Amino acid sequence: MAPTFNDVRGTCFEGVSGLMACIPHESIAEYNRSRQEIRLANGALIRGFSADTPDRLRGPQFHRAWCDELAAWTYPEAFDQLAFGLRLGENPQLVATTTPRPTKVIRDLLNGLGTIVTRGSTFDNAANLAPTALAALRDKYEGTRLGRQELFAEILEDIDGAIWTREMILRGQAPQMQRIVVGVDPSGGGDEIGIVVAGKGIDGRFYILEDASCSLGPAGWGRMVIERYHHHKADKIVAERNFGGDMVESIIKTSDRFANVEMVTASKGKAVRAEPIAALYEQGRVTHAAQMPRLEDQMMQMTAQGFMGDGSPDRLDAMVWALTDLAFSTTGRPNIRAL
Repeated sequence: MAPTFNDVRGTCFEGVSGLMACIPHESIAEYNRSRQEIRLANGALIRGFSADTPDRLRGPQFHRAWCDELAAWTYPEAFDQLAFGLRLGENPQLVATTTPRPTKVIRDLLNGLGTIVTRGSTFDNAANLAPTALAALRDKYEGTRLGRQELFAEILEDIDGAIWTREMILRGQAPQMQRIVVGVDPSGGGDEIGIVVAGKGIDGRFYILEDASCSLGPAGWGRMVIERYHHHKADKIVAERNFGGDMVESIIKTSDRFANVEMVTASKGKAVRAEPIAALYEQGRVTHAAQMPRLEDQMMQMTAQGFMGDGSPDRLDAMVWALTDLAFSTTGRPNIRAL
């Protein structure tokens, strides 16, 4: 079971180190690519499931399970449904291979009876990776929180004093939207361009629809903003003017001069702007419609004293601008052209 069906087929079954590459050819009786099944010569059956469809786990039962990238599953209940069906044989067992983000399911596994933890860093696999790529990763990320997690398999717990916790992040499907806003946080240096799409549903709740943040030049990120604006049928783009001023609006409108762009000025500190949005999460009024690990990691590093992560919280800033407009703006009116 992997985050999506494409992950099951492309990584777990057909990947360089997937099952089809590791199981001796003579042991495979049949591989049904469309059904995502491998039948072995001894009669055993390996079935692939997507964590995006947890209800498909209601009914099947298993002797063994492999969960790939468990920390990136959008619906944690998929793991629960899998566990209910892991009940055949004398000693049903499960192996999870994942980047160890401190989600609840990962923490519960680590603290569970009978769990055995094996760690490995990216550099333990150096024999199979490009030396130039390893050098670039080490240069950029070694010593950072992201590098400790992604490269060295450390589980980074929530920071003391953080205004968000993992438990505050709810996940679910988004309903029809009343309004949609694309938040943009331009880079003030070498950081990414924060681009986050948020909406207010017909149920009155707020939804984070996509994190499209990128590390592109002005023309590239301007196109990305407009692409997400049209893809989500957004009624407004809200962009911070502190870095670049009128140039930011000009970059965006180069790709679509009719786009509805509102420039906002950051007169308060990042933590002060973020606190009302964190309160919406604490009240259970915000849902993430997809897995957004890098955005969520930035959320966990924002404290009342400021951002405790590396660089700028670009993704978080973009989200805050979008949700602020949706939840607190008195001037947010739909753009008739966009609707």
